[in-house]
Amino acid sequence: MSLTQTRRRFLATTGLAGAAALIRPPQVLAAEGSPETTSVRITKNPGICYAPQYVAEELLRDEGFTDIRYVETSTSEIGAAIAQGKVDFGMNYALQIVRDIDAGAPVTVIGGVMVGCTELFARQGINSVADLKGKRVGAQAAGSLPNILVVLMAAQVGLDPDKDIDWVTDPSVKPKELFVDGKIDAFLGFPPEPQELRARGIGHVIVAMAIDRPWSQYYCCMLGGNPEYVRKYPVATKRVLRAVLKGADLCATDPAAASRRIVDRDFTPRYDYAAQTLSENAYDKWREYDPKDTMRFYALRLHDTGLIKRIPTKIIAENTDWRFFNQLKRELKT
Repeated sequence: MSLTQTRRRFLATTGLAGAAALIRPPQVLAAEGSPETTSVRITKNPGICYAPQYVAEELLRDEGFTDIRYVETSTSEIGAAIAQGKVDFGMNYALQIVRDIDAGAPVTVIGGVMVGCTELFARQGINSVADLKGKRVGAQAAGSLPNILVVLMAAQVGLDPDKDIDWVTDPSVKPKELFVDGKIDAFLGFPPEPQELRARGIGHVIVAMAIDRPWSQYYCCMLGGNPEYVRKYPVATKRVLRAVLKGADLCATDPAAASRRIVDRDFTPRYDYAAQTLSENAYDKWREYDPKDTMRFYALRLHDTGLIKRIPTKIIAENTDWRFFNQLKRELKT
């Protein structure tokens, strides 16, 4: 490692530690006692928007954890990894969590973390979701997260997603590349794809989930945990959630330091795209939203479109636990 890289890593780490000190409630830590376990395993994948759980590594050490492991897990496998005990916690899109639970994955959702991050890109002349009627929309696969998100967006404006949209799926080619090559008219991009397209001046955004309603009124990503871990280790669970929420605050207050941290730790490769993502998305709004509302919103829409079978109220009753989140909202007031 070069001297420059070493210095950058030191500055990022000390910068985050200093910021964390400003929001650490020592009296609360003492009152709740030591965590029942000092080990935690968290999902890891290249998604920049999951930054709060990656920035949380030092914060987890502050919370008393000594064995912190990040386990490579694709977005589509996060629910299964949590359910099967391969990991203890993982951030994922609320919509995907609801679908995983409906499919039988025993995941306990314990809090909301951030708003936004995905953007629906389209060619010139397509200015709204309604304009997608008869157009080619790309998705890696039918039933994938981007596919289902666009299905819900289309249904929201009165389109029949099956009849009105020409879906183009190719597991061997990313939709972004098909879009760049002019082979599709629209696709839903996840960071760093929107940042890459903007840098190249390709296409334009017709839906930004961070700012466009109704999507901007709900969490994008939430934190789910293994039910057995949550049940056996309530103090540790609360401390994990606190570290992740503090991580979200750090992404909002110092996106430069947070970006350096996740690049230096190899969670994502490019600093410029990481900094842009953290600056553009709402990491500072987790206190303003109700995680129950988010679960209800996505569960109702998935149920209404026939994409899940379980009743939304049952999912919320059996697969959520807001105790820790509600406590932390009070403890971590700004």
